Amino acid sequence: MKQIEQTITTLEVAEMMETEHYKILEKLEGTKDKKTKGIIPTMCAHEIVVADYFKESTYQDAQDKPRKCYLVTKIGCDFLANKFTGEKGILFTAKYVKRFRDMEQIIVNKILPVQELSPELQLFKSIFDQVAKQELENKQIKQDVQEVRHNVEDIREIVALNPNDWRKDSSALINKMALTCGGYEHIRVIREESYKLLEQRFGVALGIRLTNKKKTMSLNGVCKSRLDKLNQLDVIAEDKKLIEGYIAIIKEMAVKYKISL
Repeated sequence: MKQIEQTITTLEVAEMMETEHYKILEKLEGTKDKKTKGIIPTMCAHEIVVADYFKESTYQDAQDKPRKCYLVTKIGCDFLANKFTGEKGILFTAKYVKRFRDMEQIIVNKILPVQELSPELQLFKSIFDQVAKQELENKQIKQDVQEVRHNVEDIREIVALNPNDWRKDSSALINKMALTCGGYEHIRVIREESYKLLEQRFGVALGIRLTNKKKTMSLNGVCKSRLDKLNQLDVIAEDKKLIEGYIAIIKEMAVKYKISL
């Protein structure tokens, strides 16, 4: 006796993905303006058996009119899940795996009550559950790898911070850090954090150096308005080692705040 292949409808897929049904159809068939080629036309063009994945069908809408949909097989769901990354892809995988497992369980229960399953069917159920669990874990691993790749790309850009424009580049990164914290009002706190880290790492007192620098410049006749504009960056700029240290600290903070140039 041939077993009927289990499927879910594209309506269920749309519900699981929390999106409109027409968007799923567009992904499968392509858009009407032909700007986006769908999955099914691409499969047909390469002589892939579409029915193994998607089978055209219909459903009755609220006005009892027939509307197009597709029946999606297990490997069809696998295929769609790989088209969605991040949280949406993970949640869809979790939902459709459970849905197919529930359908399998219904079939098994119709054959025999659970307590009367043969050792072979019990083994099948155990294997099915393990495969479902492994699918979810693989999906999560794939997402983790993608996040690591993105972080590596960000770090590569941060490492490229130009020593010749360190003041400009460091200020740009601090501004981005502030935005991740909620707004530019956080700039002062983040900048003070960078100075504190520099002082701890190199055993310097930037505040004292700044005061001494102002006194020296004042004795040399520098006007007060110019003195008022001086800050810790001017102190750092006088010491090559402090410049290198500050650049390293800004890079570390940028990675911490997940910022790229």
